[in-house]
Amino acid sequence: MKSISGNELQPTKSRLTFWIGVGVVAGVALGAWCHNTAATPEAAKALAKNFTIVTDIFLRLIKMIIAPLVLATIISGIASLGNAKAVAGIAGKAMCWFILASLTSLGIGLVAANLLQPGAGLNLPIPAEVAETGLKTEALSFATFLTHVFPTSVIEAMAENNILQILVFAVFFGVGLGALPRQVAAPAVKVADAVAGTMFNVTGYVMKLAPLAVFAAMAAVVTVQGLGVLVDYGRFIGSFYAGLAVLWLALIGAGWLILRGEVWRLLGLLREPMLLAFSTASSEAAFPKTVRQLDEFGVKERISGFVLPLGYSFNLDGSMMYQAFAALFIAQAFGIEMTLGQQMIMLLVMMIASKGIAGVPRASLVVVAAIAPMFGLPAAGILLIMGIDQILDMGRTMTNVLGNGLATAVVAKWQGDVGEEDAHPHGADLEPVESLA
Repeated sequence: MKSISGNELQPTKSRLTFWIGVGVVAGVALGAWCHNTAATPEAAKALAKNFTIVTDIFLRLIKMIIAPLVLATIISGIASLGNAKAVAGIAGKAMCWFILASLTSLGIGLVAANLLQPGAGLNLPIPAEVAETGLKTEALSFATFLTHVFPTSVIEAMAENNILQILVFAVFFGVGLGALPRQVAAPAVKVADAVAGTMFNVTGYVMKLAPLAVFAAMAAVVTVQGLGVLVDYGRFIGSFYAGLAVLWLALIGAGWLILRGEVWRLLGLLREPMLLAFSTASSEAAFPKTVRQLDEFGVKERISGFVLPLGYSFNLDGSMMYQAFAALFIAQAFGIEMTLGQQMIMLLVMMIASKGIAGVPRASLVVVAAIAPMFGLPAAGILLIMGIDQILDMGRTMTNVLGNGLATAVVAKWQGDVGEEDAHPHGADLEPVESLA
């Protein structure tokens, strides 16, 4: 199959980035106007519901893609590796990076919250709807997480878009397929390749709706909250994004140590999925495009198809930092003193607990609400930041995409699986989609 060079794709990529940017600006402007003209908060929420219809449809289409795309790419990639030893080697290298990145993220969040003191002196009133937080604070434990990793049914896992369970099934299936004689396994591998290529084509069509979805998402948020929320919580938002900036420098610096000058080309390629993740606050929305851009970078499919889904459960760098920041913000807002030892223990517990619910919407809030009472922090304190969580979720989701993109490229480099000559395995299938732009 004929591959597509980066130069051939560049005009389409630039147009999509441009229109996503237009969608962000237009959505903020329309949302501000709707917020100012709405007679009551209830009227603003009613207007916002009209916008969220578009966003919900787009995210549903993305979720439709995720399960078959992940399953097909992992099976194809694992089968091409040929043996369980190769899989274990890739997983071991990936987990080393994930653990170090998570500890770095938590550490930066801890230091930033203690230095900047975003919650000190706020004394914000807790909303009356304490009982209606919408958060499940059931006990989280390592045993629960470990059990949850293994699916009882791959059909159920795919129906729920449980990426971690799909990953486990695909690994077993891929290893079993790779152990078969090549002539026996070839038809199944071809089917997996065909499904992956088809889903990449479908992704191309769905992504045409991204600018409209981004516009609707931004309009809905600003319609309800107004631009004033940026001022009211400016200190907290500014402190959090300052911490994210430090985390970005740390991640990019670590990536540069392995990738050297190529890290800048990778960042350029990740720009689109990161912008999409920021605009929609959805890692799922950015997943297919991230796979495409890593393919453009030269990461071989057997690496991206395995490491990237694994990272979506174990390497949420932005979410890790947010959990540390949010928990300490609540402690400061309520005037609760925590020793450094208590803070470090709390963050390690959060690190473990977060792995079991990574696919839950607003998973970071769920983890904070579940773990906070264990350390004397009121779970109701999460209400202090629920109103602006969408703005914070944008930054942490974009950081998650950056962290997973870097992690996948680094593991590929360690494995010697970065090479232009093998890039774009589904390039020919995607060419007609790109030409529609």
